[in-house]
Amino acid sequence: MSDGPAQAVCTAQDGRVMSEKKKILLHTCCAPCAAGSYERLRELGYEITFLYSNSNIYPRAEHDIRLENIRKLADALGIELLCDTYDHDSWLKRVQGLENEPEKGGRCAVCFEFNLGRAAFFAERHGIEKFTTTLTVSPHKESQKIFDAGRRFPRYIEFDFKKKGGSARSSMLCREFGLYRQSYCGCEFSLRDMERRRNR
Repeated sequence: MSDGPAQAVCTAQDGRVMSEKKKILLHTCCAPCAAGSYERLRELGYEITFLYSNSNIYPRAEHDIRLENIRKLADALGIELLCDTYDHDSWLKRVQGLENEPEKGGRCAVCFEFNLGRAAFFAERHGIEKFTTTLTVSPHKESQKIFDAGRRFPRYIEFDFKKKGGSARSSMLCREFGLYRQSYCGCEFSLRDMERRRNR
């Protein structure tokens, strides 16, 4: 499904046409990416709820500092934030055998499906009709692979937040809100690869 209007048209008893905001759950991988994504949804008229569900992030301290910053952003924007339980062991079991895959490879595809599956669960649990993810705002992630993972879940709606200068806007808002910016994607394997590149 492509980006589209979020307004549902309904008719009042007196015949006046009224619009009703559609709710959407925005899976947020980190505050910088959320900052670069929420504006697009807001412009389309969505009522947004953030979800922080990222059991892939390692170590726990890194997970928690990213959570602290998404809370900071949610408070500044007046957006509700839902938080999932951190369960890194379950994530490790899901990607078992893919530890040596390169970034953007098979491990990432499984990771996307894992996190979007959690988002689908939260959307259903909280009665939110649609969900999407901030993951597509990153210039380091292939949006098509994220879409492929999302299509496994009926409530998912596709947004490529890289478009319309989304990545640059993310960086600008990150500075504006004073948000922490991480130097690697999140898991221990992406951290390992980042350290290898630094040591070359």
